[in-house]
Amino acid sequence: MNKYFGPLKKLKPRGMQSTIMIVFSAISLSIMLILGVVMYFRFSVSSREEIVQSTQKLMEQTGEKLEDYLVSMRRISDAVYYNVIKESDFSGQSQDIQEGMNLLYEANRDNLRSIALYNSYGSLVAAEPVAVQKKNSDVTGQEWYRQAMSEVENMYFSVPHIQNLFEETAAHYYWVISLSRAVELTENGNTQLGVLLVDMDYANISRMMKQINTSNNGQYYYLCDKNGEIIYHNRQIQIRDGLGSENSQAAAGYKDGVYDETFQGEKRKVVVNTISYTGWKLVGVIPYSVFTHGMVNMRYFIAMLMLLMAMMLVMINRVVSVRISRPIMKLNHSVMEYEAGEKPEIYIGGSQEIRHLGYSIQSSYEQIDSLMKKIVQEQTERRKSELEALQSQINPHFLYNALESLTWMIEGERNADAAFMVTQLAKLFRISLSKGNTVITVEDELQHAQSYMNIQKIRYKNAFSVLFDIDPAVAEYCTVKLILQPILENAINYGVSGLDDCGEIRVTGRLQEGMVLLAVEDNGMGMAEEEASLVLTDSSRVHKRGSGVGLVNVNTRIQLLFGREYGLTVESEPDEGTRVTIRIPAIPYTEENRQILEKGDLFSREETDGEK
Repeated sequence: MNKYFGPLKKLKPRGMQSTIMIVFSAISLSIMLILGVVMYFRFSVSSREEIVQSTQKLMEQTGEKLEDYLVSMRRISDAVYYNVIKESDFSGQSQDIQEGMNLLYEANRDNLRSIALYNSYGSLVAAEPVAVQKKNSDVTGQEWYRQAMSEVENMYFSVPHIQNLFEETAAHYYWVISLSRAVELTENGNTQLGVLLVDMDYANISRMMKQINTSNNGQYYYLCDKNGEIIYHNRQIQIRDGLGSENSQAAAGYKDGVYDETFQGEKRKVVVNTISYTGWKLVGVIPYSVFTHGMVNMRYFIAMLMLLMAMMLVMINRVVSVRISRPIMKLNHSVMEYEAGEKPEIYIGGSQEIRHLGYSIQSSYEQIDSLMKKIVQEQTERRKSELEALQSQINPHFLYNALESLTWMIEGERNADAAFMVTQLAKLFRISLSKGNTVITVEDELQHAQSYMNIQKIRYKNAFSVLFDIDPAVAEYCTVKLILQPILENAINYGVSGLDDCGEIRVTGRLQEGMVLLAVEDNGMGMAEEEASLVLTDSSRVHKRGSGVGLVNVNTRIQLLFGREYGLTVESEPDEGTRVTIRIPAIPYTEENRQILEKGDLFSREETDGEK
């Protein structure tokens, strides 16, 4: 039965379940990995946007503070100019002007270092607090003075510098940012241009910038003017001393917004915000490493999330694969039990497709069982018919020869021999008939052979001798009847018939390795090895005289009953003689065994076992 369903054995239930689980897990993990990567990049983009937005918001707040501070300085400058200087004449109101400047200075001294007024020649007209200008001070050469005189309508904010125009009794000078503007000075009714200088305390701006430069992840902020000159930088001293640099020239040219740039091999984002009234640029620098550093925790979170999801997916895939494969595994298990020779019910369950497959396999098995029983029955009938046909070829032929010999003896008035021959012929035909049975004992077959040889010795006038050397142990085993007669007939006709009183035929019987071996050996003419090999395959060569069916008939009948591994073997040498050996299985003769052999069940079972 395996030959019909052999391929099903290649199906391994565990392997199928594992395959389903592996495929589902691979697909799930691939999708999860893609989602994880998409999530990471999405969070990465969101994190970048959030960092940039928080930077912009912080810069807007700081810019507003700086603008408020600068506006307050401008208002001080406006108050000094419009309320103190412009409406006064220095020729008669110098004291009033000094007092007015003093009041404004005292009111804003926390944010101011000094207020000074210079004429068009660079001479100090008034100052607060009252101070003495250094000798040989070239005021007109100062940047703040030249810018104020060149742009009369505008105010000019300088970069940070140390104010050293006045004599300091404490020998201490401060960092300031100068706000300068051109003003009209009136003296004796005459007007001339001068420069009003308001020195703002740089420490206030520095304090504001330090408040936002607290990050230690590489992000920082700096302030520069519209020309790129550094106003504040957390590495300002190094930059001033040439130990560092900043891309402030490029930043000064940017409009407000966010830019990507590469500076000194480092990729970074630059956020620019312009301070009103001054043209100053508040610049926020965000190295890309800040984004990477900010995503470390997110990486751990996504990794842990993916790990948990992977564990859940493996469990889910396990359940799904079991539910899918379990019906197929049960179906395969029942099929394997059926192939092993058992008769289980074919499993029918699971989905509609698997149930349909179970019904189909069960129906196929039922049809195959029915067909195999029919084939076995047909083969048994065919073997029986073939055996009977071969048997029918032997009996008429031998009867014809025996009757011919009896006629010859009666005509020769050999009545005693004729009577003996009739007695032997009766014994021979009693065994030949055997109540219609094909299987007889080895003992009966040997008796049949002895009766036959007694008849032939009379016919050939004792021209040869016959010796039966039989082990008594073989007597009660099964054999096909009439298998020795054709061999003995051939031994007479082709072996010893041509010899003069020296012919000898020897019949032996032995048990060997679970087989009964019956041999017929003569010392006749013999034959070549090539001719001996054709004896059992070419039945036409023995039709000259004798049985006409010969050894081929005997060999075929044995194999039909016992199987192809049994039958005849022929050994012969020219002028030495011939030996024909019968090999049949050692099956004890019982009524049950006889019936099994008669029906052909033994051979059918062996074929079925061989297929399994």
